[in-house]
Amino acid sequence: MFREHSTEGGKYYRLAVIALLILSAAGLAITIWVELDFLHEQDLLEELLSEGLPRETMASVEELSGELRWQFRLITLVGLNLLVTGFAIALLWRAYSGSQESLRDFKALAGDILSSMNQGVITTDTTGRVTSINRRGQQLLTLDDEFLGYHLSEVSQSVPLETFRQDWIVEKSAAMTQDFSAKVHGTDRILRTFCQTLNDIEDQEIGFVLQIRDVTNRVLIEERMRRMERYMGLGSLAAGLHHEIKNPLTALSLHIQLLEEELESFETNAEIRQLLGVITTEITRVGGVLEGFRDFAAIGQLCPAPVKLMDLVRRQVDLITPQANQAKIHVNLARETEQLPIVLADEGRLEQVLLNLLVNAIESMPNGGQLSITMHADAEHASVEITDTGSGIPEDLRDKIFDPYFTTKSTGTGLGLALCDKIIRQHNGNLEFHSTPEGTTFQVVLPLAQPADSTL
Repeated sequence: MFREHSTEGGKYYRLAVIALLILSAAGLAITIWVELDFLHEQDLLEELLSEGLPRETMASVEELSGELRWQFRLITLVGLNLLVTGFAIALLWRAYSGSQESLRDFKALAGDILSSMNQGVITTDTTGRVTSINRRGQQLLTLDDEFLGYHLSEVSQSVPLETFRQDWIVEKSAAMTQDFSAKVHGTDRILRTFCQTLNDIEDQEIGFVLQIRDVTNRVLIEERMRRMERYMGLGSLAAGLHHEIKNPLTALSLHIQLLEEELESFETNAEIRQLLGVITTEITRVGGVLEGFRDFAAIGQLCPAPVKLMDLVRRQVDLITPQANQAKIHVNLARETEQLPIVLADEGRLEQVLLNLLVNAIESMPNGGQLSITMHADAEHASVEITDTGSGIPEDLRDKIFDPYFTTKSTGTGLGLALCDKIIRQHNGNLEFHSTPEGTTFQVVLPLAQPADSTL
């Protein structure tokens, strides 16, 4: 997790301390040896003095004896100094060893803490070279090796961390974040990155800390919340519009019909009849829009019952197969299990959702293609994936695809996908999509029926 520093420095420290201890011991031994010689010489001088020397040599011998005593004291002082120095070196070495052990324990503790975090943490030096990376960071970036010592630009191709670090150095805002799309173990995830400066005890900049979080679920929840906010009040508004416009529109349609009947007794030119036809067509179109309003507002209470999802999907596939054949589209129905579990749903509303998605998929392939319907199931959910080979949904339109009244078609009210999303949410399920230039996949996920509810 952390970049291990070279052990050569520690090895040299040990050798230097051992050498100093050996020199101190050797110096102490030599000092003791010299002191013994001094003691022996002093004994010889005392013997000479006791035997009686000529008077003219007594002064020189006494002077020599005094010098020997001073030299003996100096050598003793040197010996004590060497002894204290060796003891101090031993204490310093013990303190150094203790600090190294404490540092190793601290690094192990920090490593365990970082490994337990649910977000990736990467530290770098001031040049951008990685000095540490925790286990979660390796998982999010799908790294086999720790990449310690590598430059940040070499760590991941899908997540440009070095570019983000450079941008952060320019702005240096604590609120600055950036989201990246990346594949983590084969699934599309959204990774949100943060950055901050790494300082030492003297508040000097020594590197950077980058945090990486998987915010896929949070982004999905935020998107659903925004979608729900757009839907709030829309049902009552649609009901009000339907009530306020439908009545005068019906009266207008009736008067147009009476006018056409009245004009039949007179000779009228083709232009007047064409204008009346345009008015009738537009009234019919507005009526269709109002019916869409009513449908959107009318989805209130569901009538849930145990539904065999396999049979329901097959019925819808059989229903759209003639239309698909006419459009030169091959329909492929597949499933991962022999029998899908039972879901608790409003069968009519669920048929409406599946039929809408299948028709949209067919209309997205005007030149033919392949329509694939795949069914999955796990312990808690059943899902239906509808995949086309059309040109996909443009990137700038994907955030609006579930908005009411938004459509890319020349006909229609734009309520189809909004209705589908509302119906699936009322079933406590999810309607999601994934689009590329090679096609689009819509996935309907529904919770399985509980054992008490699954009796048909």
